Parts: sequence; C-alpha cells; structure tokens
Amino acid sequence: MWGFCSSIDFSFSFEVFESASMAAILNIGNVCFFLWLFIWGFAAILKQRRGETTTFPINSSRSSMITVVSTFPIMISHIGFCLYKFIKHDVVPLDSIVLALTWCLASVVTVYSFFHRRKWPLVLVLFWCLSTIHYFVSVAFILINYFTSKDMHILLSTSNLIHMTTLPFSIILLFNGVTFCCIANKHKELEIDEPLLQQTSERSTSAFTNSGIWNRVTFNWLNPLFELGRIQKLEFHHVPSIPESETAEEAAYLLEESLHKQKTRGSAVLSMAILRAIRPSLAINAIFAGVNTLASYMGPILITSFVNYLSEDNNDSSYRKGLILSCIFFMAKTVESLSQRQWYFGAQRIGIRIRAALIVLIYKKSLSIKYGTTSNGKIVNLINVDVEKIGEFFWHIHGIWLLPVQVLLALIILYVNLGFAPSMAALISTILVMIINTPLANMQKDFQTKVMESKDSRIKATSEVLKSMRVLKLHSWESNFKKKLIALREKEENWLKKYLYTCSSIAFLFWTSPTLVSVSTFGVCIFLKTPLTPAVVLSTLATFRILQDPIYNLPDLVSMVAQAKVSLDRIKDFIIKDSITDQDFVMEEHVAIEFEPGEYAWDTNDLDQRHPTIKISKKIKIPKGYKVAICGSVGAGKSSLLCSILGEIPRVSGGRIKVFGSKAFVPQSAWIQTGTIRDNILFGREMSKGFYDEIVDGCGLDRDFATWVDGDLSIVGERGLNLSGGQKQRIQLARALYNDSDVYILDDPFSAVDAHTGAHMFKKCLMNLLEKKTVVYVTHQLEFLSASDLILVIKDGIIVQSGNYNDLIADPTSEFARQIAAHSMSLNQVNPPNEPKTLTTFPQPSHHGAPIGPKHEPSRTRVGSIDTIPQEESQSGRVKFTVYSTFITSACKGALVPVILVCHILFLALQMGSNYWMAWATEDEGRASSKTLIGIFVLLSGGSSVFILVRAFLLSVIAIKTGQNLFLQMINSVFRAPVSFFDSTPSSRILNRSSTDQSTVDVDVPYRLAGLVFAIIQLVIIILLMSHVAWPIFVLCLIIIAISIWYQAYYITTARELARMIGIQKSPIQHHFSESISGASTIRCFNQEIRFIIKCVRVIDDYSRVTFHNTATMEWLCVRINFLFNLMFFLLLLVLVHLPRSSIDPSLAGLAVTYGLSLNVLQAWVIWNLCNVENKMISVERILQFAKIQSEAPDTINDFKPEPNWPTRGQIELRDLHVQYHPALPTVLKGITCIFPGQKKIGVVGRTGCGKSTLIQALFRVVEPTKGCILIDGIDVSKIGLHDLRSKLGIIPQDPTLFQGTMRTNLDPLEEHSDFEIWEVLNKCRLADIVRQDKRLLDTPVAEDGENWSVGQRQLVCLARALLQKRSILVLDEATASIDTETDNVMQKTIREETSRCTVITIAHRIPTIVDSDLVLVLDQGEIAEYDSPARLQRDGSSAFSKLVNEFLRRSL
Repeated sequence: MWGFCSSIDFSFSFEVFESASMAAILNIGNVCFFLWLFIWGFAAILKQRRGETTTFPINSSRSSMITVVSTFPIMISHIGFCLYKFIKHDVVPLDSIVLALTWCLASVVTVYSFFHRRKWPLVLVLFWCLSTIHYFVSVAFILINYFTSKDMHILLSTSNLIHMTTLPFSIILLFNGVTFCCIANKHKELEIDEPLLQQTSERSTSAFTNSGIWNRVTFNWLNPLFELGRIQKLEFHHVPSIPESETAEEAAYLLEESLHKQKTRGSAVLSMAILRAIRPSLAINAIFAGVNTLASYMGPILITSFVNYLSEDNNDSSYRKGLILSCIFFMAKTVESLSQRQWYFGAQRIGIRIRAALIVLIYKKSLSIKYGTTSNGKIVNLINVDVEKIGEFFWHIHGIWLLPVQVLLALIILYVNLGFAPSMAALISTILVMIINTPLANMQKDFQTKVMESKDSRIKATSEVLKSMRVLKLHSWESNFKKKLIALREKEENWLKKYLYTCSSIAFLFWTSPTLVSVSTFGVCIFLKTPLTPAVVLSTLATFRILQDPIYNLPDLVSMVAQAKVSLDRIKDFIIKDSITDQDFVMEEHVAIEFEPGEYAWDTNDLDQRHPTIKISKKIKIPKGYKVAICGSVGAGKSSLLCSILGEIPRVSGGRIKVFGSKAFVPQSAWIQTGTIRDNILFGREMSKGFYDEIVDGCGLDRDFATWVDGDLSIVGERGLNLSGGQKQRIQLARALYNDSDVYILDDPFSAVDAHTGAHMFKKCLMNLLEKKTVVYVTHQLEFLSASDLILVIKDGIIVQSGNYNDLIADPTSEFARQIAAHSMSLNQVNPPNEPKTLTTFPQPSHHGAPIGPKHEPSRTRVGSIDTIPQEESQSGRVKFTVYSTFITSACKGALVPVILVCHILFLALQMGSNYWMAWATEDEGRASSKTLIGIFVLLSGGSSVFILVRAFLLSVIAIKTGQNLFLQMINSVFRAPVSFFDSTPSSRILNRSSTDQSTVDVDVPYRLAGLVFAIIQLVIIILLMSHVAWPIFVLCLIIIAISIWYQAYYITTARELARMIGIQKSPIQHHFSESISGASTIRCFNQEIRFIIKCVRVIDDYSRVTFHNTATMEWLCVRINFLFNLMFFLLLLVLVHLPRSSIDPSLAGLAVTYGLSLNVLQAWVIWNLCNVENKMISVERILQFAKIQSEAPDTINDFKPEPNWPTRGQIELRDLHVQYHPALPTVLKGITCIFPGQKKIGVVGRTGCGKSTLIQALFRVVEPTKGCILIDGIDVSKIGLHDLRSKLGIIPQDPTLFQGTMRTNLDPLEEHSDFEIWEVLNKCRLADIVRQDKRLLDTPVAEDGENWSVGQRQLVCLARALLQKRSILVLDEATASIDTETDNVMQKTIREETSRCTVITIAHRIPTIVDSDLVLVLDQGEIAEYDSPARLQRDGSSAFSKLVNEFLRRSL
C-alpha cells in the first residue's frame, strides 16, 4: 500500500491508480465475490428443490426491472473490453477477466432473484456498493488526471471510458439494492409470528414506508406534515404512524430473539444481542458513513489542483479546467451532504428501535420480578436516562471505526504531500494524544457511574417524597425532606463537577490536538527541508481541518461510549436478573388449594426485609367452595401467607403451595389505576351489564355512582388520590369479583369501610356472589370468622391453629381464644346502658334522628368528569426569550458569558491567523526563515490552545451552576405547591422533569447553546473571509442566508410542537411503569401481563412516533440548507475562476477555499444546533414551568404569628363551614357549625365518603373553606401561616406512610427527641420487642414505602410518631383499622392515657374505637346529623348513631 502511495504525486496519474498493488487488491476482492455469488446460487437452487424458498412481492416493481436492466450495460461493457483486447491480439488483463466473470455471475443472480421473486442477496448488494465506490473513485482520479495533464487521451482511453460509462448504472444498482434490502427486511418482519402481543389489528402504513427513493433522499415525504404545521398548531393525531420496523413490538421481538440466542451460547451479553438485532440496519448505515467519509476527503485532494490553478495564467483551457474542478467540488460536497443526512437519520432510527426494545424488556422484567423487590426510582432512571444514553450511542457508533479510517486517509494524503517522515510525525502525535486521553476516559467513565448512582438515589427519594407529599404537608415536614433531597442533589452535583471538568480536559486536549499534529508535522518538514508551497500547506491544513471533526467529536465519542457502557451494564443487571416463574399443576377435582410442608421467606440476603418467615408444618388441603379465614395479631405474617399462596415469596425449603384454577387478589393497600371507575372494575374483560350491575350493588358502589358527575365513567386520579379509602377498597373488590375466578384471596378487605358497608359487602359478596367460590380472606373483624368453613390462626409466621369456629373456640388457652376474648372486651364497651335519658341532638331538625342507611354521601375529594385529571400543559409557539435569558443569567448573572465568547473569538482569530501565516510565508522562499516560520506558527497555535482551555472550564462552571440553580427553583416551587396540585398532577410529570429534563439541563443544554453560538461566530468569520477574497460572494451569501432563515422559520413551527410532544408523550411511559410496578402482584394474579404489555407498547410507540418525525424534520431542513451552502461554496469557486489573476491573492484565496470546504459541515452543525437548542430548551421551559407553580398559603405570617405555646386549651370551633373542592363540583361540607371542647375526645362517624376526611383536610387547610371559618383557641386558622398551624397539630393518617431510612428517622424525622423518649413510645405501642429483634435497634432499616413492615405495624409506627410529638390536638383518621382487636384495645387504652390533656378527633369505622369518646359527631351528606355524647345517642333507638351501634352488635354477636 505504501508503495502505491509513494508513486502518487499531485498529478494523480491514473496509471499509478492501476498499479500492481491496487490491482491485486481488486482481483482478490472480485474473486471473493465471484466465489460468494457462486455458492449463494448453488445454495438457492438446492433450497428451491426442497421447497424452502420465500417469495417477496417487492421484486415485481418498476424499480426492480430497472435494476435488472442496469446490470446488463455494465456486464456487456466489461465483456466487450475483454473481447476488444483479444481481437486486437493484446494481452487481456487478469483483473478485467475476473471482473467480467463476476459481473456475469452477478447478472445471473439478479435475473434469478427477480423471476423467483426473491429479495436481493446481501452478497449482491455488497458487490454493487463496493463496485460503485470503486467506479466513483476511479472516475474522480480520471478527471483530476485530465485537468492536471490536459491530455485528451486520458478521457478517450478504453478502460477509462468503461469506468465513466458504468458509474451511472452502478449508482442505480446501489440505491435500488439498499432500498430493497430495507423493504425486504420489513416484509420479513411482517411475516414473523407475533408471540409478544398476538395482535390481529393491522397498523396503518406510515408516510415514510410509502415514499419512493427520491422522497426518502430529500425527505419530501414530510412535506404534508410541514404544510399542516404551517396552517395550524400541530396536534398528536396529526403525526403519521411510524414504520413497522421502528414499532416497539417488532424491535422487542428481534432483541429478545437475539438475546435468547446469546444465552443459548452461554453468554448473556446485552451489547452483542443488540448488535445482532440491528445488524442489517447498522451495515446499511455504515455504508452511508463510509461514502460520506470518502467524499469528505475529496476536498483536500482537489484543493492542491485548485490552488495551483489560481497561480496559473488565465486562458481558455485553464478556464475550462477551473469550471470542471468547481463542478467536481460541488458534486463531492453534494454526495457528502446527502450521505451524511442518510447516515444520521439511519442512526437515529436505530436509536429509536433500540430504545423501544429496551423499554419493553425492562417493563416485562419489572412485571415478572416478584413483590417488593423492584425500586421505582431505579426503574425511572433506567428508562429516562440509561435507555436514552444507549439510544444516543448509535448516533456515534460509527465513529469507533471511522476514526482510524479517517486518520489513515489523512496520513495517505500527508504522505503524498510531505513524505514519510512528516506523516509519521503526524501519526505519532495523534497516537500520543490518544494515549494521554486513556486515563481521562477511564476517569470519565468512573465519574459517570457515580453520577448515575447518585441520580438513582435522588430520583428514588424524590419518588417516595412525591407519593407521601400529603402526609409531609400534614405534619409540616416538607422543608426537612426538601433539605434531604437538596443534600442528595449536592452529592450528585459533586460527582457532576468532576465529570464535567474531566470532559473539559478531554475537550481541551482534542481541540488542541490538530494544533499539536500540525506543529509537529510542519516542524519535521522544516527540519528535513521538505519544500513547502501554499498548495501543499493548504492541502495539509485542509486535511487537518477535516480530521478535526472526528478528533473534535472524539471527546463526545469517548464520553458516549463510557456512558453507554455504564448504562448497558445497569440494564443488563436488571434484565438478566432471575425472576420467579409460576408452574402449572395437574388439577385435582375437589381441591382448590393444597399446602405442602415448607418454608417461605422474603429475600434472606436483604437485611432490610423484616417480613416473618412462613413455615407450614403439615399438609393442608382446602376443598373447592370453602371459605377460609386467616386471623392473627399485627405482624404475625397474615399478608405474607397470602403472598406465599400467590407465589410472591421465594420458597426456601419443602414443597410449594398449589392453587388449582384462576386467582383473584385484593391487596390490603388498595391499588387503583388512573382511568375510569369502570375500567378499574372490568380490568380488561368484556362488559356484561347484568353481572356488572350485580357486582356494583354487592360492593355498595351504586350509591357512589349516583353522586358522581359521570357515574362509573368518572376519572380516578393517580393511585386513587381522589377516592376515600373505603371507595378504593370496594372498587378493587369489585374488580376481583368481576374477574369471575376460581380462588379469591382477600387481604383485610373490610378494614377501610364502616360497619354497615362491611356487613353489606360480607353478606352480598362473600356469602352470595362468591357462594360457590373458594375464598381465603384475612380479617381483623373477628365477627366475620364464624361464617367461614376453616380458620387458620397464624402467629410468628406459623399456623398455630386450624379448624372451624366451634372447634377453635373450645380451647380456652389457645391463641384464637385470646383474640376472641379481646373482641368480647371490645363489645362490652359498646353495649348501651339501661337507664333511659333524653336524647340531645344538634339543632338541625331536618336531619334529627334521620336514618342514614339508604343515603350516600359525597366522596372524600372530587371525582368528576374526564376533565378532573387535566392533560399535561404545554406551551405553544417559540420558546420565549425569557426562557433563554433566565437560563443564561442563572450562573453568575451571565457575567461569564462575554468572557467565553471573547475566548472563542480569540481562539478562531489565532487559529485562522496561524493557517494564513503558513500559507503566506511559504508563498516565496525568502519571506521568512525556518525558525521564524515555525516559531510564529507555534506561538499563534499555542495562544489559541490557551483560550480553548479557559473556554472549556468556564463553560463547565456555567453548566454546573445553571443546573443547580434551576433545580433549586423547581424543587422549592414544587414543595410549596398545594396538595391539590399533587392530587391532579401525576408524579411521573414531576419525576420526568427531575430526571430527564434535569439531566438535559446539566450536561446537554449549556454545551448545545454554546456550540450554536461558537458555530455561528465561526460561520460568520468564514463568510467574511470569503467575501474579502471575492466581494460578490457577500451579496450571494446574504441571499442564501435569507433563504435559509425562511426555511428554518418554516421548519420550526412544526418541529417545535413535535419537540414539545416528546416530553408530553414520555410521561405516560413513566406513569405506566410506576403504576404497573406498584400493582405488579395484582397484574400477575389476574394474568393481565399481556394486556399491560400491549399498553406499554402503545405508549412507547406514541413516544417513538413523535421522536421519529422530529428527527426526520431536522434532516429535511439540513438537506435543503446543506444544498444552499454547497451552492454558496460552488459560487465562490466560480467567482474565483472568473476573476482576473492579478486581483487574487492565491494564499488568501486558497485559505478561503480551505475553510469553505467545511462550510456545509459547519452550516449543518449550526442548523442542527439551532434546532436542537430550541428543542432542548424545552427542557428548561418545562422546569421553569414547575418553578412557577401557584403556591399555597405562606408558612409563616409575621403579623399573625401565634404564641409559642398555642394552642393551650385545644378548643376547635367550626362556624358555618362550607368546603368545595372545585367550583364546578358539589359542596362537600354544607354549613358545619359546632364546637369541639378543649381536652375532650370527639368521635366522627358516618358512611364511607360522607365528608369525614374532608373535615380534617379543612382543619389542616389542605383545602380552604369557600365559606365560614375554623377557630382554634379563638384564632382563625386561615389568618396564620401553614407551618405555624400544622406543626401544632398531630395526625395519624388513614394510609400509614413510612419513609426509606431507619426506625429513628421515621419516628423523629426532625431529630428533636432522645433515644429514651423514642423507646418509651415504642413500648407503649407494642413495637419495642419487634425493633429489638434487629441488632441495629433504632437504626433498624425501613425499606421504600415501608415495604418490610406489615400494614398494621406501619399504623403502629404512625401512632408512636404522633405520641412522640405530644401535640395538644391529635387527629386519628382510621388509625387502627389494620390491626387486630386485641392490639386495638391496648392502643385505645394507650391513646386515652397519653392524650388525657389533648383534644382528640377520632375518625373510625370500628364502633368500639369511638364509643368511649366524650362527644360523637355523625355526618350525613356533608351536614351534621347528630352531635352529642355517645351514651345519650345510644339511648335513643331512633338515632343514627344508635342504629350504627346496633348494626355493629348484630354483626359481631
């Protein structure tokens, strides 16, 4: 190869091109293709005889016919050349014979494939591609040789005529072959059996799929979308569908198939599976990348001839030469631009495909991982950050092999220009730079890993805080938890600083590497006295400038490879993770569940898991139709036993629990999907109106439907936030009933409903609708045990007793008898006294003593029409200037921006000055000595490097400070938002901004924005340089720039809306993930995985749809702008050709042409950054949108600050209190007027959803009254700050909430109490013994959402937390609903003792819990029905409270 290169001078003799070494390479290639084609043809004939062929209707098209016809002129040309040589008795060259035979065989294969309706073989397409490249290079050298030597014999040479004749036909073959390969792959994918979803619906074809070659090359298939975007605001339904190959279904299937093949080979390498899945597309994309690289190096080759041409005398022959050189320049730049656009678009398509496939795989794995082992925060980061990084990596992947190819091509040109030693100096310098970069790249990878780990922790904590925001605000703890999030962000910021500073070092190294290479190269030339001319210098500098692109991009490539490696490892660890799979069993005729002796435990390697181990000591068979009740104390293992039945807990030893038939599960913590009530109940099944109505009536939901605006079509908010606890429980029970399963597993379904509703549900559902079904239910309501066929008593994870009710009650010393005794004690508190007294009611005669059985009340919060859960807001039109100004001035008020701009301008000036100095000084030998020449060049180049270093580090400083400032603005605003904001805003929207958008702001937007400004400055300087050389160019530039601006304005109206849709369409993916993970056990139990995967695929396709078209629109613009700037460069060349030689400075003109070579690349970079900046700035816009949320009332109001010891008495007065959640919804509380005396116990009762919780929310100012007021010790609570109010009130919420951390941080998050005080309340709440089981004591870990504690234990922790705070007003909202009766009795006693001097407001469905209150408030439809002491209310048999008590007693006895 080096022998070939050494024989080339700038005349580029074509005879040299046909030297022996090159001919040998071509011969070897042709022989290989000949053998490959022959083997393929032989195998195809064998397959046809066996009947294994597959037909493809694509080959019946007109393009296929053109392809077949195009092969014959090429074949005939080569055969004719051989015959011509033979007839003339010349020696026929061996390479010509081989080439002719190969084309003959290729033509036969083409015809065979056409008539047998087969796709073009890969070997044939590769042969066409390489032949086209060969012909293109050959023709280019022929023309260069002609213009250099001016010898017409070169053009008239037979072999050269054949090359020029066959080039157009080979280009046709190339385009048709690549296009048909793509279509054939899609055809193959369409015929693949669809095991993932088994969908029968046909997808609508996309505009891209139906477009032809010309439309794809120019992206004209997007014109209808642009026209629509110009006329009106683009909506999602306007965006066409995506090609079949980019759909999540197809992409996931191919990746899963590839991953399976990797596993069967004993390797589970995700990266290899990905490459295998996209191999055809990646190969086609590599061809475009290779063509682009070859075309880009035509500039340095041609520039020598053009500079020499400018130094010659002006005559007719030189004028023609100049025109033809200009045309070749223009053609090369056009090929370079078009191939680059196809390359980039193809890379983005691959990224979309991989992104969709990985998200589907992560989702499927998250569904298959058993209960309690999946971190929501980690999943969010996997899909928001890691998958995105891998998708972006495929935009850079070809840089891995293109970089050495580009360096090799550059070295060949340098070798030809300067000789062996200077080119070796350039190679050594390049290698030295890469060696220096190695430790920096390793550091960058390590820092990136740390950034991702710290981001995981922050997102996980953010997710937990958002889910618990209501509790945080009720306790006034939001400021403390905000500090924790800020601390996690600061930890992330520290790693981010190290990462960005490392990136700056790499950027500095590679920005200065061309300078280092050029200094070393020219230094060796001067030392060896190699002759330097302006043509040689400018050609060398042009080579360095083209080499700058891969070297400039190398920091991004190294960074992207490091990030992709980290992300791939993280995703691989998650996807490859083993998951428990269910096994089918042989059905037994009369058995529903069979317990084999065995032991079950949560992850024994995880110290955070505190669920008791389940031990089954003997075999138990549960017949079909049995009702099995499970009872036990708090933390005994009841829920864990149900999970073991469902297969959610790993089996440690022994046999497994077998469930025969379909299952339905009702978890203790209700899982409700966002959507309509009806969708939640149907849960994917078809509507059967009669059965549906029967179930709705059985669950007592018909009365709820009557009060809601849209009935069962009302929308439920995220996690059912706008439903009461009882409503959520009844909806999920209805979901289980409608599933019509064989076995029902119910985890304490009656705890969240009142006595009447519970009795109704038990009678209608368990005893009626499920009469012939097998039901296993956990309950603390022991009154429901007698109706069961079998009772399992569990203690410490062991079934200590089993049998029917009468058998178990017969043993007075048993665990069951002890619980029954506690239940009897509780009933004794409720029995009404015998002596009659007058009933005292609150003076509201219309409701006095009114029975409340047939009525139903408004829900706890609003459940309205579809508009209840608003769609995510998005801005329209351009990103406003205020967004840019806010971003730019976030760091140091923008003071560093001018410094960075000055540094960049000086860098460009010094770099351009050094290049001009070399060209000018070498024009005449005596202009500068060798020392002066290299000295000034080193001085100018070194100065430019210094400014680059300053620029890089200042840019990192701005990026770090800006990201942190915007994060603080958003987090402060979110934490100050009212609770209603979190009720109506899915947490996925906030998490999306906190993860994806924040990452974009941290490491993307500053560099994109700076890159845009830097590129514009460089573009302006190049245009000024070109205008200085040829002034007419300035006018032409203005016209072309004006057209470009028009195109950009036309483009941005559509692209902007597409970019906004990207953020909006990504939130549903995250929301679906979060919702599915929290309900994974329910989804698995109902066998609904396929339906949820279908929905996952749908939301991914919606996201891919806008991403695909957003990417394509950018390429649409770049194709057009590229052409315009190529035209500008062509016009510059034409002007230089026409100008008199006396008016041209060859050095300066050559410098302008040298810089003009990169004009299209630079312009594409400007346009790409211009569009990307606005698209990326949408992330800033979205963060700022959440930085300006309307705040709730101030935390403190200095003019109305209560005394430090307020409230002293704890008296609460309600004056004409009206509460309405929304002006369009009904009033929930209607004129409540009463007084809660200080230091008294007030019980609040009423049917589910009557407004009890709303009353508490009004007290805490979660919702503000529309009329009336609340006074505490005479102070209007609406006049004081929220922190001053809420910090003085205590509450135990209906949904017990624990936070990840330790027991100490959960009990005392503000760190205000000693260990002695904490242990004291733990003893009082019966938690001390449980905590002492762990050697870490108060540092006993609490997992995310408190998953390693039972629901009952969580309620006890919340009770201990409230007692530790010692508030003078305490609210208990169903505080003991999930604990057993015995523990409840003890807790009620503890509460009475510890709150003897407090005002206690108790909301409870258990009558014994509130019967010892001083006063009872009975609510009905948001109004007071009765308000008196419980004793007086009980004595009046017509009172609503008395009826509730009697109903409870009837149910319990």
